[in-house]
Amino acid sequence: MAARVRAPCNYIGVKGPRTTREARLLRLFCDSDPVTEKLERLPSVLLSFRAANVRSFKDPFELSLRAGTMSNKAVVREVSTRDSSQPVPVLPSAGLYGANGSGKTNVLRVMHDMRSHVLNSFRSGSPGGVTRHPFLLDSAQRQLPSRFEIELILEGVRLEYGFEADDAGYTSEWAHHFPRGRRALLFSRAGGQIELGTEHRAKGRSAAELLRPNALFLSTATAAAHPGLTPLYNWFSRNLILADARTRALRQGYTTGILANDNRRNGVLDVLRLVDAGVTDATKLTMDPVMRERVRRAIRIMNGQEGETDSADDTPLPDLGVRLVHQTADGEPVEFNIEDESLGTLVWFGVVGPVVDALADGCVFLADEIDASLHPHISRQLVRVFQSPLTNPHRAQLIFNSHDASLLGDSDEQILGRDQVWLVDKGADGASHLTQLSTLRARKDAAIGRRYLAGLYGAIPALSDENVDRTILHALGERKCTDVDV
Repeated sequence: MAARVRAPCNYIGVKGPRTTREARLLRLFCDSDPVTEKLERLPSVLLSFRAANVRSFKDPFELSLRAGTMSNKAVVREVSTRDSSQPVPVLPSAGLYGANGSGKTNVLRVMHDMRSHVLNSFRSGSPGGVTRHPFLLDSAQRQLPSRFEIELILEGVRLEYGFEADDAGYTSEWAHHFPRGRRALLFSRAGGQIELGTEHRAKGRSAAELLRPNALFLSTATAAAHPGLTPLYNWFSRNLILADARTRALRQGYTTGILANDNRRNGVLDVLRLVDAGVTDATKLTMDPVMRERVRRAIRIMNGQEGETDSADDTPLPDLGVRLVHQTADGEPVEFNIEDESLGTLVWFGVVGPVVDALADGCVFLADEIDASLHPHISRQLVRVFQSPLTNPHRAQLIFNSHDASLLGDSDEQILGRDQVWLVDKGADGASHLTQLSTLRARKDAAIGRRYLAGLYGAIPALSDENVDRTILHALGERKCTDVDV
């Protein structure tokens, strides 16, 4: 983890020390404020995530990134901890596969939901309840609390943190760490009652006095500058950032901010060229105050320093603040407006900035439909750079969903190990279920991609040619092509 630095520019509205990543982004719009970066990294990785009664998941589910005996040894990362002489084997990536509507995206959304709870519960300041997404297809289940729990290694120490919430507030919350190999309490909450561990009790008591039913104790304690809990809160601000269609404009604004920085633009531009070989340069535009604030706001939201919104006024489009330069056959440079760029280039533009920073800072990056509008070879390379210690020296992790079976590989070349593949199915009750491929006894030499497409592992659409033909013919018989609804 990067050492903390102090940045004198406070446009994001929060004074005090910042992480190296925050300082790097601050410098994009505060060029007159030099920031000294010092990289002193202690291992921080995600080990597992668990949740229940959230979105399409009725029952508890777990996504684990711990490597096991079936793991591809070439990609396993050994992570040292302070509590053991034996390093923890960790996987750098996990892929989610399943039919449309099975709940693949919801796995990522639930992880991002936990991040939003942590970052926004105290900051919102509202006396109301808690915004959550329980399983809706069971009236009794809907009234039960939703549960989130995470296990990670943070600065070389193993941590467990979780909470439960109903519509009224947070009903329970807990955090434990293992500083000397034994489980030790950081805090435990039951309703409004807080039990504190032995460390930083005075700060803990001060935070408890500020606690609201609809605010997490972790968020409240961080606002009170609790030294033992602030690193955990900061981990959430840098991790579990979801790249989906809804955040594309924010991510494009984020990449714009990086390209606006003369010290970083060349490296990101090189990565951008990997997808669109026609891109030769990027021209930084003079931003008007409105556009400048939109890009700043995109950076604040992506870093968890401001709550997200669905308002169209907050999107950095249609003008990104940079123009990508292409080249004619005669070598003449031509600047493209944003509407002239291909969808694939724009999708990659929104991925490049967050991915480069995730790799640089060792973060957990969530990618929804990694193959959307991108060639399979690009998706494959994106997974590969997270798997390789050469291109991923700081143990960043990628969790994605996809329909691209080529990423599963065949017997001669398996990109993802069997314990890196997770299958999502939906039951008759409408509830999603998550299954690790390795539990299905898939052989090491099996052609995983072909067997998955053949339906041998489930998690594919239940479609047959006969059923599709019958349904289409029925629809055509009900409506003539000349029929128009007015």
